Amino acid sequence: MSASTLNTESLVVDFSRFYILTILYEGPQHGYRILSTFKERTGKVISPSLVYPFLCQLEKKGYVTHSLKTVGAKKKKVFELTTEGLELCRVLFKRFSVLVSVAIEPTLTICTNCGCKIYGGGYKENLNEKEHAFCCVHCAQSYTAELLNNQKTFKKDSKNVFGIESKSFR
Repeated sequence: MSASTLNTESLVVDFSRFYILTILYEGPQHGYRILSTFKERTGKVISPSLVYPFLCQLEKKGYVTHSLKTVGAKKKKVFELTTEGLELCRVLFKRFSVLVSVAIEPTLTICTNCGCKIYGGGYKENLNEKEHAFCCVHCAQSYTAELLNNQKTFKKDSKNVFGIESKSFR
């Protein structure tokens, strides 16, 4: 297998995991419903060997809980995001949105914290040797506090649910 094939497969797995989180963010779901929703919306079949281990990882890290519920005639494990899982999703969704906005409108600066467009001025701050743009000092303070909190959360384990070392979140 070539390096580009491995990179593509890795990206597909990561985006599949991201989309699983979006499905869970909508509300409690059992595994088969996650699989079928994924297929309905993307037109792609996702492997249960990706979904179920990922759900287990999320559960071990406290981002998801499950309960047995009767669905039709069967009892199924229904997975639901915890408060921490909902917060993880909000952070990931906000950051993804900012990345897409910057890619589409590269001439605009986007506030790292709230995602608003900065047409001129703004506030810049260096965090972990990288310059970040903010619309105001309050967003800079909020983002810095959130970043410190996330670093504490992700330091519990050397890797997060995506298999990325926590140092990459700096």
